[in-house]
Amino acid sequence: MQWFQKLLQGTPELALFLCLALGYAIGRVKVWKLSLGGIAGTLIVAILVGMAGEVSLNDQVKNIAFALFIFTLGYLSGPSFFASLNRRSLRYGVFTVIEVVSLLAITAAAVLLLDLDAGTAAGLMGGGATESAVVGTATDAIGKLNLPPDQIQTLQANVGTAYSISYICGLITIVLLTSQIAPAVMRIDLRAEARKLWTQIGGGAEDPAQATALPDLVGRAHTVTVADGSAVSAVEGSLGPHATVERVIRNGRRLDFEPGTRLRAGDVLVLVGRRDPLIHADELIGPEVAAHGLDFDLDVEQVLLTTKAARGVTLGELKTHVPPDAHGVFLTGVTRMDHRLPLRDGTQLNTGDVVRLTGARSDVRTYAKKIGFVLDTSVKADFVFIALGVTLGFLIGKLTLTLGAVPLSLGTGGGCLLSGLLFGWLRARHPTFGQYDPAAASVIKDLGLAAFICAVGLTSGPQAVELIEKFGLALPVAGVLMTLIPACISLVVAWKLMKLPAPLALGSVAGQQCSTPAITAVQGIAGNATPLMSYTIVYALSNVVLPLLGPVVVAMARSLG
Repeated sequence: MQWFQKLLQGTPELALFLCLALGYAIGRVKVWKLSLGGIAGTLIVAILVGMAGEVSLNDQVKNIAFALFIFTLGYLSGPSFFASLNRRSLRYGVFTVIEVVSLLAITAAAVLLLDLDAGTAAGLMGGGATESAVVGTATDAIGKLNLPPDQIQTLQANVGTAYSISYICGLITIVLLTSQIAPAVMRIDLRAEARKLWTQIGGGAEDPAQATALPDLVGRAHTVTVADGSAVSAVEGSLGPHATVERVIRNGRRLDFEPGTRLRAGDVLVLVGRRDPLIHADELIGPEVAAHGLDFDLDVEQVLLTTKAARGVTLGELKTHVPPDAHGVFLTGVTRMDHRLPLRDGTQLNTGDVVRLTGARSDVRTYAKKIGFVLDTSVKADFVFIALGVTLGFLIGKLTLTLGAVPLSLGTGGGCLLSGLLFGWLRARHPTFGQYDPAAASVIKDLGLAAFICAVGLTSGPQAVELIEKFGLALPVAGVLMTLIPACISLVVAWKLMKLPAPLALGSVAGQQCSTPAITAVQGIAGNATPLMSYTIVYALSNVVLPLLGPVVVAMARSLG
C-alpha cells in the first residue's frame, strides 16, 4: 500500500479523479430508495483517502473549481430568482426566511452548548441545510481570518468533516420527513391530493384529451368523404384544440388553403395533433390512408421566455398568444432550472423558463418571436461571456468590510454567485448573447462542485478522526435538528396558516433545503409534478441566499466563541 500512497501524493490529480469515480459510484447505491448522491459520496471517499494518504490538491485548483460551480449556479438561478420577486411568488419567500432564521439560531445554540469552532459550526450548518455551496463560502471566509496558517487549515478541514456528518443526517431526515412522515402526520393521501391539484390547474377533469399539454404528437392522413363541403376551420373545430390540418392535397397537388377553404370529396388531409382527438378523425373526415409521399418534418425548438407577453402568465394563458397564422404550434414541454414543470393550463410561468414548441417551421418561428428567443442548440457555451462573469466575481469577492476584528467579504463564492445572478439575468433580458446550454452548465456545475468538495475532503482527512472523537454523537444529533426544526416550522406555516395544498406545502419544504433527493421522493409518492410548482420558486430563492450564510456563520461563531 505504501507504493500506492506515494503514487497519490506524487500525482494528486490521480487522487482527484479516483475520488470522483468512487464517490459517484457510492453515491448511486440506494438503501430504501435513498442514495447519498455523487457530491456526498465524493466527500466521504476524499476524507478516507486523505486520512490514509495525506494527499492534497493545489489551492488554485480548488478555487477555480468552486468559482466555476458557484458562477454557474448563479447563472442558472438568475432568471428564476428575479422573476420570483413578484407579489404572487414572493409569498413563498417566507420558507427561505424560516430556513435562514432557524439555521442561524440553531447554529448559535450549537456553538454555545458544544463550544464549536467556526469551521465545525459552518460545516454543521451547511450539511444540515444540505447546501454544498456553504462549504465553499465558509472555507473562503476562514481563509481571510487573521490567524496562523496551521489554525486556518484546521478550521477549513473541520468544515468538510462536519459537513459530511451532518449532510448524511440531514439528507435522510428531509427525505423521510417530506415523503413519509409529514403525509402521515397530516393524515392525507398525497397521491390523491396531487391528483386533485392536477385537475385544478388543468381547469377540468383529469382526462388526457381535455387537460394534458400534448405530450406526444402524431400525424395522420385521411381522405375526405364525410367532411365533403366543410370548411377547414370547421374540421379543425370538430377535432378540438389539440389537432390541426397541416396540408390539403387535391388532385395530387398541394393546395394553398385558408380557414374558410371548402373541402371536396377525394381531398387528402394531413393532420397533426395529439393522439386522442385524431382517433375519431375517421368519423369526422373520412377513412385514413397511407401517408406515402405526404409526410413532412415538424420543427422542435427550445424557446427562452423573455417578452412581457410571457411574463407571469400561466401555460393556458400563453396558449392564447398563438397568432392565427401559427395555429399549428404545440407546447410540448416546459422547464425551469432544469426541472420539468407540469404541462397543465394552470402552471405559472416565469421569465427564464424554457418552453419546447413543436410544429411546422414557419408556425413555430412566428410563435417563438411572440414569446421569447429561440435557443441555438449548436452553441453550448459563450466562453467570452462566462469568463467575464467569473472575472467580475473574483473582483467582487476581493472587496472587504472590517467590523471590529472580523473581516467580512463575499469572497470568491459570494462574488461569483452575485456575478452569476447578474449575468443570468442579463442573458434572460438580452438573449442574443451569453448562451450557456443547460446541459453544458449542468456538467460544469457538477464537476466544479465535485472537484472542490474532493479538495476539501482530502484536506479534511487528517483531522477527521480528531473532530469525531471530540464531539461524538453531538454532531449527528445537531445535524438532524438543523434539518428537522426549520422543516417542521415551514410545514406548520404552509399547511395551517397559508392553507397550501399538500403537494405545494411539501414541495416548498424540499425547496427551502434545495434538496433534489427530497423533491424526487415527494414526486414519486405524489405521482405527478405538482410539487415542483412551489419547489422551483423556493429553490430559486434559497439557492441564492443559503450560500451567503457561510461567511455569516463564521463571523457569528467567532464572536460567540
